[in-house]
Amino acid sequence: MFKKEEGAKVKVRGWVYRKREFGDKIFLVIRDSTGIVQSVVYDGAEAFKKASKAGIEASVEVTGIVKSDPRAVGGKEIRLEELKILGPSVKFPITKDASREFLLDIRHLWVRSRKINAVLKIRDTIFMATHEYFRSKGFYEVQCPMFITAAVEGGATLFEVEYVDDRKVYLTQSSQFYLEALIYSLEKVYTVAPSFRAEKSRTRRHLTEFWHTEAELAWAGLEDVLKVEEELITHIVRKVLEKNQEELKLLNRDTSLLESIKPPFPRVSYDEVIEWLRNRGFKIEWGDDLGADEERAFTQEQEVPVFIYGFPEKAKAFYHKSNPRRPEVTLSADLLAPEGYGEIIGGGERIESEDELVSKIKRFGLRPEDYKWYIDLRKYGSVRHAGFGLGMDRLTMWIAGLDHIVDAIPFPRTIRRVYP
Repeated sequence: MFKKEEGAKVKVRGWVYRKREFGDKIFLVIRDSTGIVQSVVYDGAEAFKKASKAGIEASVEVTGIVKSDPRAVGGKEIRLEELKILGPSVKFPITKDASREFLLDIRHLWVRSRKINAVLKIRDTIFMATHEYFRSKGFYEVQCPMFITAAVEGGATLFEVEYVDDRKVYLTQSSQFYLEALIYSLEKVYTVAPSFRAEKSRTRRHLTEFWHTEAELAWAGLEDVLKVEEELITHIVRKVLEKNQEELKLLNRDTSLLESIKPPFPRVSYDEVIEWLRNRGFKIEWGDDLGADEERAFTQEQEVPVFIYGFPEKAKAFYHKSNPRRPEVTLSADLLAPEGYGEIIGGGERIESEDELVSKIKRFGLRPEDYKWYIDLRKYGSVRHAGFGLGMDRLTMWIAGLDHIVDAIPFPRTIRRVYP
């Protein structure tokens, strides 16, 4: 919490994290955004009575002298001389045996916990490093609309919203189409924004509102975008290792695998993964997309992120370009995090031909008129281009070594939860 020498007089403001009473002395562990520090006050001191009344999570201001104590966190404590209770707290509801559901119900209080504090600091580094990487590589940050008129990833996962004049619009699933429009002005663009998907999935890695980093590049193909992805992930991981060792330790995260991450990442074909899964008893057909169970099984045996490429056309969205040498598969790839975490990035080369795009929209049972402006982009100087979307919450979950994605974001939204 602070780096003061023994004998220094200090004043600290924070909240009562723990309280222990032992006969003639009271220990108050105070927390603030930087960490925790122990303070102690003895019977007979003016502050003793106040300390006895201080509840867990009361906001306080303590003044005292720094003393060395190997039993205290950080090896130092504050011998308390003065205590001010700024905001009382009565019977804080969180106890050691609180269930996950209860902690989600009172998330507005649980965000004060040291675990969530550590996750949020790691998350902050992840977002900072993301912007740092893109700007160092000449990308422009842009902003795209949250209200859209047509599906990007599939109509079944759209959230419908009643708009002005009784018109129907949807919350965006992805900013991809707008980013594609902007490459014709800025060439290399990215955005960090929420996306919304009404997926019925109840897995440990699904949210209905999640944070999405998306990028699109003009004059680029599949290999170009994969290089950006592995550089970005490597940069983020290195920044977390550099800035968040204390938080990773608090979360009991084994950092040995993170330390070994560097480009290039292994590339494995979809065909090879299907064969691998079948050999292990999975009932999966060629053409099926990989689900959470399949990805978990495959990545549990991986030590670094792995690209899976060459997905069948029917397993991916209509905008993915087909491989000219093997039309039944797309020029797309997913990046899967190791240790059982699974997909964190989906991306690939986009269709640049108007005729090819319209044909594929129809083949997917969609209406070209619903994608008029997106098709329009292919009429006026279309170029080869590619892009990807990175799930920031899944990335945080993996880097921090979390069991569930709801712990990777301050206030999670799932198909069962919109409170608080």
